[in-house]
Amino acid sequence: MTGKAVTEAKTTDGLIDAVSWNSDGLVPAIAQDFKSGRVLMMAWMNRESLRLTASEGRAVYWSRSRGKLWRKGESSGHEQQVREIRLDCDGDTVLLLVEQRGGIACHTGRTSCFYRVLDGEQWQVNQPVIKDPGEIYE
Repeated sequence: MTGKAVTEAKTTDGLIDAVSWNSDGLVPAIAQDFKSGRVLMMAWMNRESLRLTASEGRAVYWSRSRGKLWRKGESSGHEQQVREIRLDCDGDTVLLLVEQRGGIACHTGRTSCFYRVLDGEQWQVNQPVIKDPGEIYE
């Protein structure tokens, strides 16, 4: 191994080893807009997706429903360029500060997945659809 490869391996091991993975080998990951601070979405990461996110500078998640790695924006084009990766005090939640390409983070065509607000006992939608999902995922 070259000096650079050894350094990268140690950095990756440190990154992975510091995380408190759940019993399924996953950790929740919150994507937050690096400029506005707005929470865009929450997804899951496994060891490989966190390693790839750190090395590629692009958000890679673990899709529980598909059982495979998922590069955010691979089908929609709405990639998340990672500006910073943070780990909370307990080591059980990852925070990605991202630049959201295309301004859409949610598969519903909205800016954020958190578009419903509790009003009394009902959920109210507080964000418009920017682009119809049928046009995004043709």
